[in-house]
Amino acid sequence: MSRFQGDKPMHATRKTMAKGFTLVEILIVVVILGILAAIVVPQFTNAANEARTGNIATQVSTIENQLELYAAQNNGTYPTVAELAADWAVMIDGDYLKELPVNPFDSTSDVAAWDSDGVSDQAIIYEDATGGWLYDPDTGNIAASTTIEAP
Repeated sequence: MSRFQGDKPMHATRKTMAKGFTLVEILIVVVILGILAAIVVPQFTNAANEARTGNIATQVSTIENQLELYAAQNNGTYPTVAELAADWAVMIDGDYLKELPVNPFDSTSDVAAWDSDGVSDQAIIYEDATGGWLYDPDTGNIAASTTIEAP
């Protein structure tokens, strides 16, 4: 008897039956994707923190410039912590800021008193962090407060 019936072989070969993937091939692909994810995901996390840090530096600069303008127009006095803590009303109503400045690390606009001790170039405070913003009404210095780890 012939091995062929018409044009088709009687016994199916691996070549004619294999139309899908084997379990080993699927596992290899899953392992490779897992390795790639383990490498890529932390890089995105770092990029997000770097973007937030850049955003804070820009906001701090803008807020401090507007606080200086406020002081120049108010006999050299800066707004009090209480005035800023009241939803930044003194700055928004006086057209110094358009909207509440939000700390991108914790999404709050809270203001707490801070004795900056002459530290004016620090945009983020990591120790004793309360969230929101830390403000020194004597100097006009402001910094974001966050509970994330310092880089």
